[in-house]
Amino acid sequence: MAVELDKIRAAADRVAASHGLSVVDLEMIGSGKSRVLTVFLEKNTAGRAKMKAELAEKIAAAKAAADAEGEAAIEFEVPERLLEGRMPIEHLSFITHEDCAEFSREFGVLLDVEDLIPGAEYTLEASSPGLDRKLSRAEEFERFSGSLVKIQTFEPIAGNRHWQGRLLAAPKLGFIAIDLDAVKQNSKSRKTGVKSVEIEISNIEKARLIAEI
Repeated sequence: MAVELDKIRAAADRVAASHGLSVVDLEMIGSGKSRVLTVFLEKNTAGRAKMKAELAEKIAAAKAAADAEGEAAIEFEVPERLLEGRMPIEHLSFITHEDCAEFSREFGVLLDVEDLIPGAEYTLEASSPGLDRKLSRAEEFERFSGSLVKIQTFEPIAGNRHWQGRLLAAPKLGFIAIDLDAVKQNSKSRKTGVKSVEIEISNIEKARLIAEI
């Protein structure tokens, strides 16, 4: 029997919501006993807002301490990239190992009870989406406006299907815009002679953030 990812996603959404989490994406790779179902999770909107506020306070405190004590190393729970402004807080999923473990236990039971993955054995994994997370929905492109992205389109634009640059505010509903001057382009992109490109979201085959480290 074929695996119905839509049903699995719906079940994952229910379990995630009960733990204050959101499902970013899921994928199943492999076949037979080597199948692996990976669910990518993050704190839900309310959880992220709370964690962002707490982290912003830690960053402010760490910067104040640095100003008071000079350049001496300071121990704090804030990644250096955030403190130096090299990574937006919005890029953090705030997911923990405990979140993943609790979700996996409950979701694994649900998968078996509802027989959502029939047939051979499989491995269930829960994970953060990472700094190079996939983007697919309009609200995700809006959320990560200002970030570096890598885009592959279904249909070429100006003779090119591969673009990377800084994601700008949406020029109009259903579209995204990318500033191409933000990163070094490949030869094919440079030959187009354009400085920015508008892409219809429905024409995006693949989209990922580019980690800025």
